[in-house]
Amino acid sequence: MFIMNKLRLILGDQLNINHSWFKENNHLVTYVMMEVKDETNYVLHHAQKLIATFAAMRFFAKQLQQKGFEVIYLKINDKENKQGFHQNISSIIKERNISELEYQEPDEYRLLTELKKLQSIQEIKTVSVDTEHFLIPKLYAKAFFSEKKHWRMEEFYRNMRKKFSILMDGEKPIGGKWNYDSDNRKRWDGNPNSTEDFRPSHNHEKLFLEINDENIEHFGESQATNFRWPISREESVDLLESFIEKDLVNFGNFQDALHDENWRLFHSFLSFSLNSKMLTPLEVIKKAEDAYNKKDLPLASVEGFIRQILGWREYIRGVYWANMPGYDQHNFFKHNAKLPDWYWTGKTDMRCLSLSISQSLENAYAHHIQRLMIIGNFSLLAGLDPKEVHKWYLGIYIDAYEWVELPNTLGMSQFADGGLLATKPYVSSAAYINKMGNYCSNCKYKLKEKLGEDACPFNSLYWNFFDRHQDKLATNPRLGIVNSQLKKMDKHQKIEINKKAKFYLDNINSVSYTHLTLPTIYSV
Repeated sequence: MFIMNKLRLILGDQLNINHSWFKENNHLVTYVMMEVKDETNYVLHHAQKLIATFAAMRFFAKQLQQKGFEVIYLKINDKENKQGFHQNISSIIKERNISELEYQEPDEYRLLTELKKLQSIQEIKTVSVDTEHFLIPKLYAKAFFSEKKHWRMEEFYRNMRKKFSILMDGEKPIGGKWNYDSDNRKRWDGNPNSTEDFRPSHNHEKLFLEINDENIEHFGESQATNFRWPISREESVDLLESFIEKDLVNFGNFQDALHDENWRLFHSFLSFSLNSKMLTPLEVIKKAEDAYNKKDLPLASVEGFIRQILGWREYIRGVYWANMPGYDQHNFFKHNAKLPDWYWTGKTDMRCLSLSISQSLENAYAHHIQRLMIIGNFSLLAGLDPKEVHKWYLGIYIDAYEWVELPNTLGMSQFADGGLLATKPYVSSAAYINKMGNYCSNCKYKLKEKLGEDACPFNSLYWNFFDRHQDKLATNPRLGIVNSQLKKMDKHQKIEINKKAKFYLDNINSVSYTHLTLPTIYSV
């Protein structure tokens, strides 16, 4: 009688202990997890991202083993580790006389391609199964977005609210409105006090030494001896419950706020747990909804939080799969400038960028306004290569996987897809940054000046951006006011603004612009 030995591959972002694979134990099934250099080296990663991924994978494998499952786990420094999926799996198939390979379908096109190649070279049955994580199937999302020339999240979000009956009163939204985004833009000036950082603490110094011993390149601060990210479902559930109990009440008001004395404010820090599948989106949404029903939390806070997961997260995934392969090649403005050196150090006298980048390097985290309206804003105004910006975002943030990061960076932040995702370029002068918090306070540059020696670079770069891209943006219906102002601008002033912008761009690697010889600037 032929015995079918089955091998199941678990990727580093597939840590769902409640997956149907684990409902029962079959002694003919072997699970394999592996830390491989093919996955550490495709982009330069933040040290904390490497540590968190490996630590979470190891804990997950240990959990499975304790439940009696047969698990092959290849650490990054194991001698038998051939450092690639193909090589390792081929070896295991031969050694274990495997007759069937199963894998959960990857969330990234790159990995899907890799596993399909694997399928073609192995002379055994290969089966892919759903990850059982997302709210809607990938094919449904792809079909929804493929038939549209332009995608708008609001339509999708309302459909999802109805489909899953979230914050609904029959067919109508609770409170009479679908969206409370306008209530979510308050500054934070110290009141109310934010709660203590309730994330767990780990010592992963030994793991970090293993990573370094294998000469894996990385950047950012490791925080290895006091590592604050959850690495298990249990810790992730605790983090979720703490957020719901302590911070959700204030999340809505201050989700867009910027403050130099409080980098975390009232954010949940659940994105790594969600994107590695230690938590499911539906349980997070239901927890928030239950809190609204039982604790009478502000609807604007609860709706704003749920919208990020039920709406934006699922929406972005649909955009990704509807446009891959090839979405990463878009470059609507034909931007090609290199990233400034200080993207890797945070050392710039532009205080908002220094704070946002330094925080990202220190904590592998920044919230959406820091990512979009500080770093992304400057990247677009400065004409940085969107593909290089994408790689930087993909590497630096602990929650960044291509399916969620690429559309957010290339489409939403850099407008490189020409408006398929965003209705307009998300750029601003210094005025918006100052409106959202105190990042402009004590900055070397003056936020209200366009041309002075200490003028904030954002101001001249903002007008220069619209001026040099008038051929592409003049007819955008959401830019009517900007284009009108640009047309009315004094010709001489425009010349000087463009000259000032060119000066900044020509000297983009300078930590401080004020010590350099300036071109002749007329005061305006």
